[in-house]
Amino acid sequence: MTEGNFVDYVKMTVSSGNGGKGSVHLHREKYITKGGPDGGDGGRGGHIILRGNKNLWTLLNYKVQRHFKAGHGEHGSKGRSTGADGEDVFMDVPLGTVVRDTETNEIVLEVTEHGEEVILLKGGLGGRGNWHFKSSTNQTPRYAQPGLPGEEMQITLELKVLADVGLVGFPNAGKSTLLSVLTSAKPKIADYEFTTLKPNLGIVKYRDFQSFVMADIPGIIEGAAEGKGLGHYFLRHIERNATLLFLIPADSKDIGKEYRILLDELKRYNPELIDKERFVVISKSDMLDDELIAEMSAELDKDLDGATYMFISSVAQQGLQELKDKLWQQLNN
Repeated sequence: MTEGNFVDYVKMTVSSGNGGKGSVHLHREKYITKGGPDGGDGGRGGHIILRGNKNLWTLLNYKVQRHFKAGHGEHGSKGRSTGADGEDVFMDVPLGTVVRDTETNEIVLEVTEHGEEVILLKGGLGGRGNWHFKSSTNQTPRYAQPGLPGEEMQITLELKVLADVGLVGFPNAGKSTLLSVLTSAKPKIADYEFTTLKPNLGIVKYRDFQSFVMADIPGIIEGAAEGKGLGHYFLRHIERNATLLFLIPADSKDIGKEYRILLDELKRYNPELIDKERFVVISKSDMLDDELIAEMSAELDKDLDGATYMFISSVAQQGLQELKDKLWQQLNN
């Protein structure tokens, strides 16, 4: 998927259908002069329904069409015939889609399972026909209920990427390079910050034809929880990942400090992110010899507060199989 086709934030208007009117009809038939009321009920208006689809990875389908309106219910008719229900509108969305009320910013619902169908807006109820209102004292009611109107709502669709492993790190830490080496994904790679502007997904092939999904999240900077850099734009994608892989380059001035900054940004955005499984990887370690790795390891044992870590090099293909083994072990504990 190209970066331009990845759409994860869309605002739109949705409207459910109006209910049909109940019928006011008096039965007339040969030899039956006073058949009484037989007006049928109106049909209900169409619903707006969100449906989870595991084959979708983006909200691209909703980039152009921003207004969805369900069908209106038909009116009732004679012979107690109920009008047809309005046509429902099904909106297929990727798993991990969150729906917010645009005006209040409150979360209305989330779609996380394939085939899950959730009614976002219910159609208006159809009005009752006049036969419901007959009685011993009112044998020919000449009135019926109108249908109830549908609802309209301004919504915001947000996609939070679902992945087994999410890559977390400062800009230019080597996340895209690692994803390109471990998977068939082809993220943009360049020697400047914020190369990745949209999340990239790739499938990591493992032993015995097994696999897991890895996501390259746009780089974090200090103050991201307050909206600096790409701000909340990328942090919401991290919420859906089972394991967080912190990537810090070996030439960093202070690896422990960078790790604590990243951890603090996640905590300030959402304290629950700290409870996720996490693993620290020191990238670009092909520039280190064994003696330097030993010295750095002694420091990292203290600076990383006991977090599990390892050294790799995406370019030199060092430690990648061991990394996959450890990630697989974490994902299947």
